[in-house]
Amino acid sequence: MGAVTLLALGNGAPDVFASVAAVGGGQARTGFGAILSAGTFVSAFVVGFVAIYAAPFNVLPGQFVRDVLFYLTAASFLFYVYLSAEIYLWQAVGFVAFYLFFIGVVFWMDLGMGSGKGKGGGNGELGFVGGGDVDKGSVEVVVENVRNFEKGKPRFGFWQAFGQISKAWEVPVSLLLKLTVPEPSPSKWSRFYRSANIALCPLLLLYTCKSFMPLDHPVSFLLHSTHFPLWSVVLIGSSSLAVLHYIVEKDPPKNEPMPIVIAAFVMSVFWISTVAGELLNCLAALGSLLQLPPALLGLTVLAWGNSVGDLVADVAVAKAGQPAMAMAGCFAGPMFNMLFGLGTALVIQTASVYPKAYELHFHVSIVVAFIFLFLSLMGSLLVVTWCRFRVPRIWGFCLVGLYIVFIIVSLIIARLSI
Repeated sequence: MGAVTLLALGNGAPDVFASVAAVGGGQARTGFGAILSAGTFVSAFVVGFVAIYAAPFNVLPGQFVRDVLFYLTAASFLFYVYLSAEIYLWQAVGFVAFYLFFIGVVFWMDLGMGSGKGKGGGNGELGFVGGGDVDKGSVEVVVENVRNFEKGKPRFGFWQAFGQISKAWEVPVSLLLKLTVPEPSPSKWSRFYRSANIALCPLLLLYTCKSFMPLDHPVSFLLHSTHFPLWSVVLIGSSSLAVLHYIVEKDPPKNEPMPIVIAAFVMSVFWISTVAGELLNCLAALGSLLQLPPALLGLTVLAWGNSVGDLVADVAVAKAGQPAMAMAGCFAGPMFNMLFGLGTALVIQTASVYPKAYELHFHVSIVVAFIFLFLSLMGSLLVVTWCRFRVPRIWGFCLVGLYIVFIIVSLIIARLSI
């Protein structure tokens, strides 16, 4: 169950907020292109790399067919909506509801049916990821092997210099996150950073509400005849509480307080959303400088940036000896991005124009992305089923070649549309 909720949320959060930022900023084509291209990248390029490295290997028939068919159904529904050039609120809500229905089916199959077969309720969640034969001990081994794989990367020449530059860049970013994102773990508790969180978090949350509450909104504070900007009043109040906390609290908490956990989650969402919005602005600037259409940027740069983590993680898991687990993870994440991420963005936009429909503008590059996504999913379903749910290595080469053809076709279309 956690694989289709918390795990998918963790892997797909950048795509979700990038989609919300793109569609909310009037760049629906970029949002559609990013989600579709990221899905094609994972279902073709990443699955292909896993198959090339680890094939032949077996997959669980019921779970594999379930994941691919749900993803195909979601993509077909989205394709129909896109071709109709408009989407209503009930259709956008249907995307999110369909993902919740998928979670229910996973819960029923992996926990309900799995317990009847003697697998035990504790393995139902792991069954979705890698199969019924994967227990907690093997998962710990996989995690340890992935960490060793990351540590074993060559550190010489260019990579050594890149590592030093990355470490130098991590220092200010890590400091900023420690100042603004509370640390729930008692073992990592710091009185200074916790006080800084109390002082800065309310101010950052106020910044997110600037669209309907200006930061310089005049507020009467202490003196009725004197008006102070809202941000200064919030800063004075939060700073006072921070100083009080620093004086009073001297020992770390014995457990993880739920308000701190919620605050850490909210601030993490804030930073992900902020970075996603800035990423869209950078893509728009890059497209203006290079005279490239927004759809091409969404199909390439944005999709690669959001999906390269899936490539590294899935290939590392495959190298750690669990290719079935790696392949299963190539469908839940992109489907979460499409149904929940893009669905949430469309719900927000359709609600703003309700009861009218939100218009979608046709572009051939989006249709091409749909076609290649269908080819990769249907091809994997047919080939793996034909081979009795055993993934052949030759199919991995075919999937990588399919993605290369997709990029070439997208570049040609972008060139002709300029």
